[in-house]
Amino acid sequence: MDLLKTINSPADLRKLPRTQLATLAAQLRSFVLNSVSQTGGHLSSNLGTVELTVALHYVFNTPSDKIVWDVGHQTYAHKILSGRRDSMHTLRQKNGISGFPKRSESEYDTFGTAHSSTSISAALGMALAARIKGQSGSKAPHAIAVIGDGAMTAGMAFEALNNAGVHDDINLLVVLNDNDMSISPPVGALNRYLARLMSGRFYAAAKNVGKSVLPAPVLELARRLEEHAKGMVVPATMFEEFGFNYIGPIDGHDLESLIPTLQNIKQLKGPQFLHVVTKKGQGYKLAEADPVLYHGTGKFNPPEGIKPAKAGKMTYTQVFGDWLCDIAAQDTRAVGITPAMREGSGMVEFEQRFPERYFDVGIAEQHAVTFAAGLACEGLKPVVAIYSTFLQRAYDQLIHDVALQNLDVTFALDRAGLVGADGATHAGNYDLAFIRCIPNMVLMAASDENECRQMLYTGYMHKGPAAIRYPRGAGNGTAIVKQMTAIPLGTGVMLRQGQKIAILAFGTMVAPSLQAADSLNATVANMRFIKPLDEALLKRLADSHDMLVTAEEGSVMGGAGAAVAEALAQMGIVKPLLMLGLPDQFIDHGEVQGLLADAGLDGAGIAATIKSHFGLGEPRLVSNA
Repeated sequence: MDLLKTINSPADLRKLPRTQLATLAAQLRSFVLNSVSQTGGHLSSNLGTVELTVALHYVFNTPSDKIVWDVGHQTYAHKILSGRRDSMHTLRQKNGISGFPKRSESEYDTFGTAHSSTSISAALGMALAARIKGQSGSKAPHAIAVIGDGAMTAGMAFEALNNAGVHDDINLLVVLNDNDMSISPPVGALNRYLARLMSGRFYAAAKNVGKSVLPAPVLELARRLEEHAKGMVVPATMFEEFGFNYIGPIDGHDLESLIPTLQNIKQLKGPQFLHVVTKKGQGYKLAEADPVLYHGTGKFNPPEGIKPAKAGKMTYTQVFGDWLCDIAAQDTRAVGITPAMREGSGMVEFEQRFPERYFDVGIAEQHAVTFAAGLACEGLKPVVAIYSTFLQRAYDQLIHDVALQNLDVTFALDRAGLVGADGATHAGNYDLAFIRCIPNMVLMAASDENECRQMLYTGYMHKGPAAIRYPRGAGNGTAIVKQMTAIPLGTGVMLRQGQKIAILAFGTMVAPSLQAADSLNATVANMRFIKPLDEALLKRLADSHDMLVTAEEGSVMGGAGAAVAEALAQMGIVKPLLMLGLPDQFIDHGEVQGLLADAGLDGAGIAATIKSHFGLGEPRLVSNA
């Protein structure tokens, strides 16, 4: 019997006898595997949380009881059980369902997540909101945060634990999903602590049983001896020091352990902490063997697994990885830092070749930036490889710890602009706006692979903070010059001479601007720098053209176009100016080129918008020869 087809909501799940749940979990895991193989998406993490998802929805009365999934890239089973089974074929596609929890998508998605370590804070807010609204006793809903061991490396998780532990009258459960990794292999003292804690099953079980069976005098004696016993059997449980009742660790794939444990926890008051141990890729041998490879996949054939891709155009991430190795070979001061994104940022080879200068700090972007500042204070030259969307998490450190002190830190901003299937939570649309307003910062945008390499060198050689943004995926095939040459700061370059209309293009908008210019007989300049802006080139273009257009793959508000408008105003130049970029809205998931076309940022869209805005007819086609 196909049990899964009978489940259209968690209420249907709760009608099943417990004896059928293992069968349902097996069917659910198979469905996840087959579904992801057809659409692409996050696989290893989702295969690892099947039983935990089934158990949580079976024991708790969702959506009245609220589950907050940290990061959210492990929620496919949750989506399937909560009424979206028949929509999984649209996963991460335009107008389809999101790969992460999304409040507008389902009432079961209680909190939108995709960045790390937010779940405990959000769940605490929900638990306290219930108390404020007068929901108490059996009527009080539970708030459950499901957080991975990788996400527990971020300071925000501990800030929330510290705040939550003082409230002993709330229905809050934190589930630590301990799978021994985040995306890259685990790092740091917390991971070592959890590994040691695994040896303490005997103590954890003995303590919990003892509380239920010992008479009061003996229990008091046991309490006095507890700290000594912990020292003999297992390290002191820091989660209890935060005010949580710690339970575990238990097998996160054993429904016969999970369900009774959750049912018992449901009866307890105050902050509860359940430690479950799962395996990424569980049930699919290829993913179990290589959970990093199967963390985020494209389409593939499950019996065969992921096949090596044919060599194609070089990605910008590969350009960065090669450059970092080259600069480290030349300069012993070069240090590479990543916040748990070794593979995603292209740093695998760097770690292998320069292990003493490679630092994975875990999912701790704030620490990564200030750590880099400390290195720079001592004369080293740190390079922070970080996704644009994740640098947002370290904005105060960027301003206060790096830029204010004018420290020599280079930021390699991967995934700038639209990112496609990961959607609004991961789009790097705001770095131009939030970086260019910071004093001492240098900000560049690469238009092709070779320019990216030379910009990285330029930023590295600049004695101060510099950021180089580049997009996800492959470039246009531009040949890379191995010789590294610094670009003079604040200088753009003319690419096409036209008449009347000048397009000032930034980064990825250079290529579509050149396409648009062919039908407009427009001038095109690759501005290269957002800060410092090439004001001399801007003045020449303003003096020799009737209309100016800026094009950027970033938010128009506060972005590169705004920088041009500000510079024109400072120079007292009044000239018709059209600023093209991403609109003032969050852009959902979809294929990147299609999303850019929707925003009018492909060649045809740029040309059409310019014609419409300036009331132009159909200009005569003029060759660039």
